[in-house]
Amino acid sequence: MQINTTLIVQSAEHRTFKLWPLIVSLLITLCIAVTASLFTIPQIPGWYSALNKPSFNPPNWLFGPVWSALYVMIAIAAYLVYQKRNSGAQYNSARIVYFVQLLLNFLWSAMFFGMHQIWGALVVIVLLLIAIVANIYYFGKYSKVAAGLLVPYLLWVSFASVLNLYIYLLNR
Repeated sequence: MQINTTLIVQSAEHRTFKLWPLIVSLLITLCIAVTASLFTIPQIPGWYSALNKPSFNPPNWLFGPVWSALYVMIAIAAYLVYQKRNSGAQYNSARIVYFVQLLLNFLWSAMFFGMHQIWGALVVIVLLLIAIVANIYYFGKYSKVAAGLLVPYLLWVSFASVLNLYIYLLNR
């Protein structure tokens, strides 16, 4: 009985932990987080604190830890998909959708905190929700764990969307 060793080696390659791609994935998402925080942090004590907010608005200290955990989960999800990558159109779509949602994530901070455009930020966050759903779909083709890691992100951004809407309604 012969065993196809090439298939076994290729399969093992996709399961082997590789530190450098994980570091790159973390750096990409954390660079987005740090850059977005340059818009966000200076606005919290002034402009943001002066806004009318709904009763369900979380305390300001909660946002940092939640977003930090979410960015790490996003990076790990991307790493898991990268480990199973191929040269097909489906992987290319997954990669494009991933970077689109990261861009929209960044743009929301720039729009809301940087430009004080609450309505514009609401439009961006709705697009972000769509991109996250697409990201979960495409990542699920490669890794159910990767797709699952994005679910808390989807839930938090859904909550943030409702919060954004209420802030808009209370401040127009």
